[in-house]
Amino acid sequence: MDTTPPPGLRMVAAALGLYRSVVTAARAAPLLSPPKPLRRTGFDRDVVVETVTREAVDVVSLTVRAADGGTLPSWRPGAHLDVFLPSGRQRQYSLCGDPRDRYRYRIAVRRIANGDGGSLEIHDRLRAGSALRIRGPRNAFTLVEAPSYLFLAGGIGITAILPMVRAAGARGRLVYTGRSRETMPFLDELPSAEVRPDDECGVPDVAAILAAAKPGAAVYVCGPPPMLAAARRHLFELNPTGSLHTERFSPAPVVDGRAFELTLARTGRRIRVGAEETALAALRRELPDVDYSCRQGFCGTCRVRVLSGAVDHRDHAGIDRDEQMLVCVSRAAGDHLVLDL
Repeated sequence: MDTTPPPGLRMVAAALGLYRSVVTAARAAPLLSPPKPLRRTGFDRDVVVETVTREAVDVVSLTVRAADGGTLPSWRPGAHLDVFLPSGRQRQYSLCGDPRDRYRYRIAVRRIANGDGGSLEIHDRLRAGSALRIRGPRNAFTLVEAPSYLFLAGGIGITAILPMVRAAGARGRLVYTGRSRETMPFLDELPSAEVRPDDECGVPDVAAILAAAKPGAAVYVCGPPPMLAAARRHLFELNPTGSLHTERFSPAPVVDGRAFELTLARTGRRIRVGAEETALAALRRELPDVDYSCRQGFCGTCRVRVLSGAVDHRDHAGIDRDEQMLVCVSRAAGDHLVLDL
């Protein structure tokens, strides 16, 4: 008796056999082949400090390279890194090098004597050969396409602006302000900038600077809070067709806040948060080692699980809003929150 299946069934059987072989191979193989870590944008990677260079009074730049000597993820002007320091502190710094150099990143840090210790650690402890861990790059200050650009940088704010000026080329105009030339990094890299030190030109008139922007210009401002506030106050009345893009290096003041109470579920401790302070600031009185970084609601480092209470979410990180909050900016929508701390 001929038991050979008809042609149609033979095709089905062959296909089924092929399917089984593929499935078997897939089950035998790892679910995910380990990717090359240095090509994974947004993940942690180990780097080594290559150079530490004094750029101005109280400002040093660091160039870092991948610990294994490989390439680093690409980035665009406006991007920043999370930097994990040897002490465990996590801080964010703008990339201010050349995006075309895939083997090095450059950041610059101003020494802040009365700060929270991150800048002091970089200035006092890091040397060529020091090991660091970084995360990123990430970009919350993207350079948009525009017919023209006006860049206004105040002091260390030049770090975010510098790669943008290079990318904009002839379409961009840079006004660079600071206390004095001695305190302003990278002047030698900006020969066409309009340099306006306070000790030579007085406090900058932000409204007058913005008034010179061309219609439809993209205006980028990075500097101290008063400069940013003035830009927001004046730009659209001076240039209604323009667009304003800002980045700050310090937390914004609390707006429309009211006092509330936190309960730390693991210890039962209760903490009062004032109307004009952040939940992070209040928590640090009891838990000085609580994790945080940007203090502006972007990075997600200070994310905390919320066990009870409604949250007034003020972050930009897109977290799971039902069960978590970023304590650097978000607040209680009512009078009380219970946190998993």
